[in-house]
Amino acid sequence: MKKALVTGAAGFIASRVSRLLLDRGVEVVGLDNLNDAYDVRMKRHRLTSLEGREGFTFVEADIENLYELDPVFSAHRFDAIFNLAARAGVRYSIEDPHVYLRSNAQGALNLMELMHRHDCGKLVLASTSSLYAGHPMPFREDLPVEKPLSPYAASKKAAEVLSYTYHHLYGIDVSILRYFTVYGPAGRPDMAPFRFIKWIHEGTPITVFGDGSQTRDFTYVDDIARGTVLAGKPMGEGKPGHEVVNLGGGMTPISLLDFIRKIEDRLGRKAEIVWQPMSASEMQDTSADIAKAKAVLGWEPEIDLDKGLDATVSWYLENLDWAREVAL
Repeated sequence: MKKALVTGAAGFIASRVSRLLLDRGVEVVGLDNLNDAYDVRMKRHRLTSLEGREGFTFVEADIENLYELDPVFSAHRFDAIFNLAARAGVRYSIEDPHVYLRSNAQGALNLMELMHRHDCGKLVLASTSSLYAGHPMPFREDLPVEKPLSPYAASKKAAEVLSYTYHHLYGIDVSILRYFTVYGPAGRPDMAPFRFIKWIHEGTPITVFGDGSQTRDFTYVDDIARGTVLAGKPMGEGKPGHEVVNLGGGMTPISLLDFIRKIEDRLGRKAEIVWQPMSASEMQDTSADIAKAKAVLGWEPEIDLDKGLDATVSWYLENLDWAREVAL
């Protein structure tokens, strides 16, 4: 791989993926529309680790707009597309499902169509563990995921289905990665880890949906980024492949209350909890079977939750002068 397009390059995962690719000598065109889905200061902070690096080019454009994307494909010949741009978050997708379908499904379609037109043969597509709702754990990639509980999950399923169509019609080699609850430094401020750290540190009551017994297979962002880069290799044996692979903590879920206690320990402060009913769109538990990731990618997580939380809380405290002002 000589040159890759990384969409959502100012995002939590994509900025780390871009950095890893650059470390490996791959030229990276990072594309992001810098929307205000959450505080843009966080996105600009992540971009500072990429801007100025040799081999990195930033383009401000929107994957929802085919006419903004076309000049990017005309100006560069990409060996691979890492489509990590997305509207994320289960709860918010219920409030505005249209923007999720435009970004996650239509945006993915735009990229695949341009890949076909410009003869780019490799797609790495970010998807979600939210698709496994209703199935027994640990979640395996061969489970039927036909009953998404939220517009967010449905939009990701749509992108997965479209990727198979373009694989079948045009021979695009596709790696679909279903991520499990990603956390780490400079995480999204609309996600629980950032919010809990911020609220507990400043003494603001934290909101917990449900009774706190729900479990998540938390996965550190650098592990996720490493697995994503590994997925850039061909998936087929002698011909293009189409594979779904879980990237998760590896059957080590932890309850939300235990997760909160770990943050309390690191901050030396107790949380005041405000309880709210759990949304029908939320999953009670998640746990990843990562046997396929080990076999196909040679990947497994390296950073355990304690080490990952140490780094996450430390990042927040080191950037407290501006991170405390980030809008939630």
